[in-house]
Amino acid sequence: MQIKIAKDWELRESEVTSEDAYLSRRRMIKALGLATASPLVFSSLAEGATEGFPTKLNKKYLPPKGTKPTEFKYVTGYNNFYEFSTDKFEPRILANRGWKTEPWTIEIGGHVEKPLKLDVNELAKEMAPEQRVYRFRCVEAWSMVIPWDGFPLNKLIKKAKPTSKAKYLKFTTFLDKKAGPGFQKYPYYDWPYTEGLRMDEANNELSFLATGIYGRALPNQNGAPLRLVVPWKYGFKCIKSIVRIDFTDKQPSTLWNAAAPREYGFYANVNPEVAHPRWSQARERVIGAGAFADRIPTLKFNGYQKEVGHLYEGMDLKKNF
Repeated sequence: MQIKIAKDWELRESEVTSEDAYLSRRRMIKALGLATASPLVFSSLAEGATEGFPTKLNKKYLPPKGTKPTEFKYVTGYNNFYEFSTDKFEPRILANRGWKTEPWTIEIGGHVEKPLKLDVNELAKEMAPEQRVYRFRCVEAWSMVIPWDGFPLNKLIKKAKPTSKAKYLKFTTFLDKKAGPGFQKYPYYDWPYTEGLRMDEANNELSFLATGIYGRALPNQNGAPLRLVVPWKYGFKCIKSIVRIDFTDKQPSTLWNAAAPREYGFYANVNPEVAHPRWSQARERVIGAGAFADRIPTLKFNGYQKEVGHLYEGMDLKKNF
């Protein structure tokens, strides 16, 4: 008999999804006749999902031992989504008042061999979704740990077949003034929301396109049906509800960098040594830890320096916040 000795940084598999959520989901799967022997296979059975995509935990991407995922109620109830509201608690309500995220298509263009228009459900099935547990650090100095379901961004890049002219990716989200009250309420932003990555950042193994959380379809307030996750950068880089990706030869303009370039840089790598102009980034408040919990130290690149530090060799990280 072989005995597996867990590495220091690994979570137990039982910690990735709470027992209550796991057992509840298993009961649903069993009732539908879809039970499986593997404890790592989940199904996207959230209300509103038209398709279920089984996802398997990729144990290569887990936070340090002792770090538990943030409870589902906090991940889905405490959100920045300015297209709906600047309040953290309102997107959960406002994004589910008639805003339809099914069906959804994403267009890919720019410096590619052939422009694409893809159904997100079909794309997700093709890419064989997996689950990864990543740290999430907001520029506002709060953090979560989230089990994301989705697929590596580099898989989509390969499918798009960019040409040699492609140096950056520009991501664009939806623009629906009837669905999103924030478009009218905050007209001083350059809508729609845009974000960008350098090509080597986009191809990094950590860059991820999420289609779900906790084995469930991605809720509207979390950026349904497709959002970017780059865990070594501040959360505003993780653009929600993507409708278009363009491969460009020039660094794209992004919403927050255009709105306040002194406060929100294009790179926006998590760096506790560089303060935001209005607050320190040295420590962070862990959402769900309790009102009286101590703030914890922020890690450089949000703890992913080994995986991404080489991308910025020779750059002044303080200048390129």
